[in-house]
Amino acid sequence: MTKHGFLLATLVLAGATLPIGPVTAATPEEEQAAFQAYFKQRFPNVPEDEFKNGTYAIDPVTRENWEAIEEFPPYENAISQGETLWNTPFADGQGYADCFPDGPAIMNHYPRWDRERGQVMTLPLALNACRTAHGETPLKYKKGPIADLLAYIAFESRGQITRVEIPQDDPRALAAYEQGKRFYFARRGQLNFACGHCHLATSGARLRTETLSPAYGHTTHWPVYRSDWGEMGTLHRRFAGCNEQVRAKAFEPQGEEYRNLEYFLTYMNNGLELNGPGARK
Repeated sequence: MTKHGFLLATLVLAGATLPIGPVTAATPEEEQAAFQAYFKQRFPNVPEDEFKNGTYAIDPVTRENWEAIEEFPPYENAISQGETLWNTPFADGQGYADCFPDGPAIMNHYPRWDRERGQVMTLPLALNACRTAHGETPLKYKKGPIADLLAYIAFESRGQITRVEIPQDDPRALAAYEQGKRFYFARRGQLNFACGHCHLATSGARLRTETLSPAYGHTTHWPVYRSDWGEMGTLHRRFAGCNEQVRAKAFEPQGEEYRNLEYFLTYMNNGLELNGPGARK
């Protein structure tokens, strides 16, 4: 495994004080294989399909509480409200179904590389592109109606498999992946932490009262109702919160930084089942 740049970067991350980054060149396919193998070896008693459940795959105590919450999930209202939004026509008489004829079970189509725009296209960005194309005001990206829409789409998409592609014939797609990877391993903020410090190198360890969740499975269950939010929130809201927790300035939700980060991280989770929306502490 250490022949892969990804795992060599993990070793650097775990012990070095220098900026984190890949040590040797590797393809995305090799890095994905190394990433997934790392977590399977780190948590050998966790079945692979359990990683979609985040920290509840590795912490039996919090899992019991989560399973109890899931009997009456706090995201049910969001699913219902999202379904209403999906089926409500725009002012011009069209609706989301006109933009997404395969929908609403389309969560596994995103994020994807948009060749025409030359950028990573996430589902929230695509939903707002649909709205603006029909003369509607874009939705805010952290919470509210966008989270409700995503909750409904995620619910309808349950059971789909994460399948992010990096087109080999467009070097811009690989560049976006690489930028997302660099973001993941870059130290930032006053605490000088990278994403991988908590969710790769020390995943499973305790931080105060929390068990640090493994990065393998981080993208499967969004949007999420978090107890400390008291409401639904999007993946980019969580990205921003993590940046703020290490005392770094957060980037704009759906900006290039977080879209490329989502592209990289979701690609690392290829093969896992989607089971959103979710509930977390």
